[in-house]
Amino acid sequence: MSDVLPREIRCVLVPAGSLRMLLPNATVAEVITQPAHEAVEGAPDWLVGRITWRGWRVPLVSFARLAGAGEGDAELTVRVAVLKALGGHPRLPFVAVLTQGFPRLTTLNAELIIPTHDGNELPPGVRAQVLVRDDVAVIPDLEGIEAELVRLLGLDGEAELHGVA
Repeated sequence: MSDVLPREIRCVLVPAGSLRMLLPNATVAEVITQPAHEAVEGAPDWLVGRITWRGWRVPLVSFARLAGAGEGDAELTVRVAVLKALGGHPRLPFVAVLTQGFPRLTTLNAELIIPTHDGNELPPGVRAQVLVRDDVAVIPDLEGIEAELVRLLGLDGEAELHGVA
């Protein structure tokens, strides 16, 4: 039997406040300038609101606030990374995340990602903390965040998510 080489994965490091989120490149649908958003009544501060993107009303999340991290450099231009949702909920195909700057492409394999978790409880929304080459990054718990968004937004009972009527 031949040795199986580690599979390389194209990833992006997405700056979110003082954190860098590590995501598969295929998760990022588009990076856009920050559009106007509508507030979500009664939402926690990390759910900034909803934006309109390609006909969808997409929840806009501040991952830095959710994870309890610093907001980062206020002078940097804030953008939005629209991510393809992983949870499979038909009413939540995308989630938007505030970002400062542009995601940075990188190609990784299992040997280049070193877990750095010290055994303490991870911040909300974080699945893992890792070292990627010289960068400290977090792997977000996108499925958990999506499940919480479905609950907060009442998407199972909402009349229409797609379309901006």
